[in-house]
Amino acid sequence: MTLLEIDLKKLEHNYRSLRKRLDSNSKMMGVIKANAYGGVAGPIAKKLVALGTEALAVAYTEEGVQLREFGIKTPLLVFYPQVENFRDIIFHDLEPVLYSKGSWEKFKEAVKEEKKSDYPVHIKYNTGLNRIGFHPDEGEWVLEQIKKSSFQVKSVYTHLGQTEAPKPNPETESQISLFEQIMQNHNHGSNQKPEYHLLNTSGVFNYPDYHLDWVRIGLGLYGFANHPEWNDTIRPIAQLKTKITQIHQIKSGETVGYNCGWKATKNTRIAVLPLGHADGFSRQYGHGKGWVMVNGQKAHVVGNVCMDMIMVDIGDIPCNEESEVVVIGKGIRADELAENAGTISYELLAALGNRIPRVLKT
Repeated sequence: MTLLEIDLKKLEHNYRSLRKRLDSNSKMMGVIKANAYGGVAGPIAKKLVALGTEALAVAYTEEGVQLREFGIKTPLLVFYPQVENFRDIIFHDLEPVLYSKGSWEKFKEAVKEEKKSDYPVHIKYNTGLNRIGFHPDEGEWVLEQIKKSSFQVKSVYTHLGQTEAPKPNPETESQISLFEQIMQNHNHGSNQKPEYHLLNTSGVFNYPDYHLDWVRIGLGLYGFANHPEWNDTIRPIAQLKTKITQIHQIKSGETVGYNCGWKATKNTRIAVLPLGHADGFSRQYGHGKGWVMVNGQKAHVVGNVCMDMIMVDIGDIPCNEESEVVVIGKGIRADELAENAGTISYELLAALGNRIPRVLKT
């Protein structure tokens, strides 16, 4: 059986370790989008709130609704709200990020129709990442709208594109400088006094002078920080384990998997594991790019990753059918596995599918 263990004690360790790094006046926003980066959003959110996390954030409205239904009452930001979900946002007391003239006008209409006032919103500026956000040149328009709106602007923020990169980093410095001007404009030109934030996990470590009012921490809570020294201060909370379904004796010259994806150069043993690309272990981990730990030893993936299973070369590793296998966890970090396959830990973790049962360790 394949399962994902989520260790809430390690989550608590990470929370406390990261909290110690924050400026005494900075608050923490726990980012739990994508099922808490492939984990289990409800229990993780509940634990973070109990520990003292002041706010939570998700990517899309549906994620916020699920947390409200789970009983989470903490302020909950929706980073990328879609117009068609604005009434659901209001009904479930979620806090949308407004990022364009269109989103502002449409949410204003929704608030008016629902007869709400002083509704909490957050404003995002695009300072160079060029995803979503008001262009800085639209700042005067934003300030005029704030003066005549029925919104309570709780925060103004931006998102940096390279917080893990070595310093000095001209692109990041340019974004920070631009955001400092935006903050100054809001402080002097608005009748509201919002709070400000621009840092994610890597930024907390790399730019301690810019913790501001809030920091947004996602990956760090789950045990990764995009740098070996930073990683040493936190612990991965998830361990993906499975068991060997079957073992084959393979002779030199025999092939394994679809399209004869791997050919044995010597006699060996192959173990079949009940995990595949439908579960988030994608095809890029095939052909030796990925590996698992069998009895504490590396066993590389051979051939193509199938939809529902993978095959690994166990050679002379002592094991048998039903032996436990670690896919992510002790002896095999998600970031190392992902890097070897040309991707990042975010993708590997967030892709872990719903067919994999989640088990909480408390």
